[in-house]
Amino acid sequence: MDQNLLHATYLALAYGALFGAAEWLYHVRKLAAEFTRKVVHSITGLLTLLFPILLDSHWWVLTLCGSFAALLLLTQKKGWLPSIHAIDRISRGSILYPAIVYGCFWVFEQSDEVIHFYLPILIMALCDPLAALVGKRWPLGRYQLFQSPKTIAGSVAFWATAFALSWALLQSSTASGVIPHSLLALFLATVTTLAEGVSGRGYDNFTIPTVALLVLWLFGY
Repeated sequence: MDQNLLHATYLALAYGALFGAAEWLYHVRKLAAEFTRKVVHSITGLLTLLFPILLDSHWWVLTLCGSFAALLLLTQKKGWLPSIHAIDRISRGSILYPAIVYGCFWVFEQSDEVIHFYLPILIMALCDPLAALVGKRWPLGRYQLFQSPKTIAGSVAFWATAFALSWALLQSSTASGVIPHSLLALFLATVTTLAEGVSGRGYDNFTIPTVALLVLWLFGY
């Protein structure tokens, strides 16, 4: 069997198990969909970090991401997978997620710099749900931009985590640009926090990785 096909099958099974676990948490453990959705969001991002290791062409990533986008659209329409879809707000995040993963992988394949995949995906997968959880637990400094309610506490958590991730990944990367890694990490954290702050209805799944890629390109990375 072709190694790409085998690895894509393993990845699909892993995502299927993740969705199954989220449904168990929702139906059996009675956890709120907002929480199970965040769990799926984060672990999905971590699993995608295997793409550059296991898949050697963007076509395989397109097949996986396209399949899951179709699955998510179908389950949303049918009212299935409430652990992901049963939230009290309109969100396009679950559909945009596979699209931006494919886009980041395509950019990585063209540039041959793996940081172009890992950094945008990790910021989206980890910082965004952390900001939401912190904002919900400590709703300090509420603000709203473009119909997107946020909190200062959540934005600070996002910024701090984005800075730490950016600095760590840049330090371990062979890529080099026109400014020091620490300054670039500072800039990445700031602009992705702003992107998260102004994005509502799940569009931050698109804006956060996109501005991260633009910053890397702007500074020659």
